[in-house]
Amino acid sequence: MFLRVTTFGCWLLGISMAMAQPPGPRSIPVPLNGLSAFRPAQANWSVVGDVSADLSRNNTLTIRTGTGILANLVGPSNTGQAYNLLTQLEHGDLDLELDYMMAKGSNSGVYLQGRYEVQLFDSWGVKNPKVVDNGSIYERWDDKRPEAQRGYEGYAARQNVSRAPGLWQHLKVSFQAPRFDANGRKTENARMLRIELNGVTIHENVELTGPTRSAAFTDEKPTGPIMLQGDHGSVAFRNIRYVAFDKPRPELVNLSYAVYKGRFDKEPDYTKLTPDTKGITSELTPAVSRTPNEFLIRYQGTLHVNEPGEYTVNVGIPGGGGILRVNNQTIVPLFEENGSGKVTLPAGDLPFELLYGKMAEWVQPSLRLSMAGPGIREFLMTSTLGESPETDPILIDAAQTPILRSFMDLPGVPNGKGGPFRVVHAISVSSPEQVHYTYDLDKGALVQLWRGQFLDATPMWNDRGDGSSRPTGMVQRFGKPALFIAKLTSTQSEWPKDTIGTGFRPKGYVLDDNDLPTFRYQTNGVTISDQIRVPANGQGIRREVTVQNAASNLFARLAEGTSINALENGLYVVDGQFYVQVDSQTAYTVRTINGRQELIAPVSNGKLSYSILF
Repeated sequence: MFLRVTTFGCWLLGISMAMAQPPGPRSIPVPLNGLSAFRPAQANWSVVGDVSADLSRNNTLTIRTGTGILANLVGPSNTGQAYNLLTQLEHGDLDLELDYMMAKGSNSGVYLQGRYEVQLFDSWGVKNPKVVDNGSIYERWDDKRPEAQRGYEGYAARQNVSRAPGLWQHLKVSFQAPRFDANGRKTENARMLRIELNGVTIHENVELTGPTRSAAFTDEKPTGPIMLQGDHGSVAFRNIRYVAFDKPRPELVNLSYAVYKGRFDKEPDYTKLTPDTKGITSELTPAVSRTPNEFLIRYQGTLHVNEPGEYTVNVGIPGGGGILRVNNQTIVPLFEENGSGKVTLPAGDLPFELLYGKMAEWVQPSLRLSMAGPGIREFLMTSTLGESPETDPILIDAAQTPILRSFMDLPGVPNGKGGPFRVVHAISVSSPEQVHYTYDLDKGALVQLWRGQFLDATPMWNDRGDGSSRPTGMVQRFGKPALFIAKLTSTQSEWPKDTIGTGFRPKGYVLDDNDLPTFRYQTNGVTISDQIRVPANGQGIRREVTVQNAASNLFARLAEGTSINALENGLYVVDGQFYVQVDSQTAYTVRTINGRQELIAPVSNGKLSYSILF
């Protein structure tokens, strides 16, 4: 059939651009086997092979020889612009992505075009971020203003989603350069279209009226280098990648339309049909149809392409479907609801055709077409007319609902059926320190920790709902949930994959005077109490486990990952993503099983306590 409407998922496209996403433009890595990608630098900058921080010493990074990491070691005399690092690259519109590590108490920044700073700062444990905190857009500065007003137009991050010093953090920035006319006059301010820190959006569409404080340049230009601040604090960078958007967009011209009434089982023979209406339009919009349902619109025109190369397209038609052709090639074949495709286009004027058929009566007419290409950021080619309003998120107020039972999906943990693993008996617990966690009652497992806001229950309570909630801050997940306590015949025995043969029985939880839970369960003939608390500094969690009638062959698995490295004073770092702080009175073992490392400890004395810092 030409158009067949399904009821599931039609509304998704109305509330967001939930279309299938082909791979975007390839990002270009900045080589870190030397400093050739940068302008001549002071000795505080070097390329190294590994780096770590000391949680007890300010502004201290320890480096090891090698390549792949760019390190800045600041000494007491390293002050002033000369110690900043600028790229050879000069950019306009840019998507930038990188990892960075802060030393304890350190301060740095990433300046787009050397002018507009995204602040990097050790903001570990901060509850209410300010413009000086990690991920904020730093303020502008004018010494001529009254003292209390010299700093202005700074933008604090929406929430603090920072990791601890010595852990790798991930920053993504989509930047739009200022625009200028032929005479060099600025016609449009620069913008931070989107800034994402550790997987959380902290800024969207922020207008920048001029350079922020301590910029390399006080003027504004169409292009400029990336600048890494090097005169304030020790910091390291790796995996620096970018996509430059400096090419003109394709344009639709000579656009016409013809509207045909009815439901079509296949693409019709247009020579045998009379359009209900037809005419010329300046944009792709469903408003050209006089009827709200059961119609087919055939748009035809010319796509003017300046930049040859590979393009990706996304098309969304709630309550219907269609076909997209460019240059007499079918890019998106017959699709329902949404479709995507890739095509290599030459420069020039190319034939364009889009078929839009609508059938579902309960969906408002709506059409989205987006395109991205070589040096061209994805952009909408359609009118916004007819788009359904976004659903307001249903956010959980932690003060009113400190504990919530729900399903919890784990992105990145496959369920074997093409989707994410779902924890079906999940308990999520909040704290005033803005550190929260999810516990799996079926395994006695800590599923995830996160810093920032509590829960988004939109997928659970909106419309029909699916029973799930999701964290709204920076999440540290611990993989597929597994038993925390297990019986092992030796320290090299493989950790059990499930509860079969363990006699595992959940016993719920009890609340203390502060309404905080202690979880209880039975396994391998013992009864376990599992208490997780957030310390006042908000730097992680403290976990205390009590085992009644403990046996000598019971072990706890505290962490599992690709690499677990011992630091000083009972501190372990796991995959550069979180720390485990252990107590000295227990014997801990880091072992390798099936190519993965695990940190385990015996619980034969009936008690175990440790902290996770992140």
